[in-house]
Amino acid sequence: MIFFNDIDPIAVQLGPLAIHWYGLMYLGAFAAGYWLGARRAARGRIVASKDAFGDLMFYGMLGVILGGRIGYMLVYGAHEWLEHPLAIFKVWEGGMSFHGGLLGVVIATMLWSRKHKARFWDTIDFVAPLVPLGLGLGRLGNFIGGELWGAKTNAGWGVVFPSALAHLDMTTAQLRSMFEQGLLTSEARHPTQLYEAFLEGVVMFAVLWWFSAKPRPRYAVSGLFALLYGVFRFAIEFVRQPDAQLGYLAFGWVTMGQVLSVPLIVLGVVLLWLSRRAPVATPAAATAST
Repeated sequence: MIFFNDIDPIAVQLGPLAIHWYGLMYLGAFAAGYWLGARRAARGRIVASKDAFGDLMFYGMLGVILGGRIGYMLVYGAHEWLEHPLAIFKVWEGGMSFHGGLLGVVIATMLWSRKHKARFWDTIDFVAPLVPLGLGLGRLGNFIGGELWGAKTNAGWGVVFPSALAHLDMTTAQLRSMFEQGLLTSEARHPTQLYEAFLEGVVMFAVLWWFSAKPRPRYAVSGLFALLYGVFRFAIEFVRQPDAQLGYLAFGWVTMGQVLSVPLIVLGVVLLWLSRRAPVATPAAATAST
């Protein structure tokens, strides 16, 4: 059944204060990551005091937000950034790059590991299973916000996104009226945000959480994360509408998302190969450990 997506992006309105679903998804992502990480930390999977562990989560949060937003503005919204420099702070409007967020987390983890004299790859292996649920929630935020939709489809589960019909210069109410009359069936699109929420969120979390339930060789967990995300993202890009400002980069089908996913696939394969001869990861002592 085709769905008309006119979900209000604002979850709660308190006078002039508007709380967006997108922001709540990120809050849920950080809360889930902290709770899961605390469980693993309590089992000795990372040697750090409660304060040091809190620092790691805080560093990671900053890495996601700063890296994700800066990465998006550099790759997808450079023109907007040049015209409106303060737009980089409008995170509640959406527009976050996974690859930028990933780089931000890597840098944050590197800084934390150096500060606490921990092995960098052990820390990355610890953090990797905490990420997928946040990815899934972020994609749900994209769906609610009506952004990053897919290509047109005849599938019965297609979704009509008003934001994809801005060229009609009609209100959402007018578009809904047309939809109810069956006039927008041809505008239904793949809900790629939900595809990604399932693959990058549910599937990746289940696989990585199970795989990392017992100590694994160093690099293995990180390698599996990079490989799974790269493959899932590359595949979904085939039915995802490319960003209007970039379009297809080559051959009428290659997108920026696929270009950025190839290095992750390669990195995942390399890390898994290195893990074959790596020692089973054991947490390095940290300066703030107890």
